[in-house]
Amino acid sequence: MKSAVVSLCLLAASTAPLLAQAQQAIVPAQSEIAFVSRQMGVPVEGKFKSFSAQVAFDPAQLATSRITFTVDTGSADISREANAELPKPTWFNVAAFPQATFTSSSIKRVDATRYEVAGKLAIKGVSSDVVVPVTLAQNGATTVASGAFPIKRLTFRIGEKEWADTSMVADEVQVKFKIALSGVPRL
Repeated sequence: MKSAVVSLCLLAASTAPLLAQAQQAIVPAQSEIAFVSRQMGVPVEGKFKSFSAQVAFDPAQLATSRITFTVDTGSADISREANAELPKPTWFNVAAFPQATFTSSSIKRVDATRYEVAGKLAIKGVSSDVVVPVTLAQNGATTVASGAFPIKRLTFRIGEKEWADTSMVADEVQVKFKIALSGVPRL
């Protein structure tokens, strides 16, 4: 009996950091994933209305911290006309690939509030390594992670066939995010 109690105590102690990290949650009303593309040289802004995150982040334990984002590609919102086209196979092919994902592989501290999060971005069945710069700001019990990074849409087969011409729609798309989280340990 005594060894069982000791084993349970050791198990609880070894999983306590993971349990603390698992309590982090996204605050949807204060969070946003947006993008800016260029059509014939003119910036076109859009956003994704539906996304989720699984975050286990501790600035004191970066080696065990993990971040996964899932974006519903069918929730892309630019304009009524574009919204009707984006789910089609030429663009996001939502029927075959309803979600895009980012899964971290490592997190590196740059300074007191800035980090680089390396990982795999998967869109439309194509995965690519990316490094995402993230700035953290704490406001009471909420931590806001924000940043921006470029992707090449053609790498992910977004805008195929006649839309692969980059004179009409630029290849580079800037992804911008502001994610509010609860439960992040103090920086």
